Amino acid sequence: MSRDLRPPVDILHYEIVQEQASALGRMGRALEQSLVRLREFDAAHAASGTPASMHPARRKLVMEAGQALWMFVVQREASGLRDSRHIMRTYNVPGEVQLCMGLVPAPSKPAST
Repeated sequence: MSRDLRPPVDILHYEIVQEQASALGRMGRALEQSLVRLREFDAAHAASGTPASMHPARRKLVMEAGQALWMFVVQREASGLRDSRHIMRTYNVPGEVQLCMGLVPAPSKPAST
């Protein structure tokens, strides 16, 4: 039977670092997916005469991407990675997504009867 001779605090630290890395990966993939959905929407509506930015579905996609960006930036900062400019360049995050980063949409009003 093998026994780990490291102090418990070292084992715990290793587990924490593993979870941080895993969370960073999940948040990065979520950001990538939300940006892909936004770009696909823009590509699909590029030929129409109506500006895509006026479409409510697009605004929702921008807000979702902003939320995913916020979650990723916060997770990186919690891991000690403070410079988010790298994310903006690497993921080619549009300015409008950066501007709504961290904004929580207002809850929709229930329909009155």
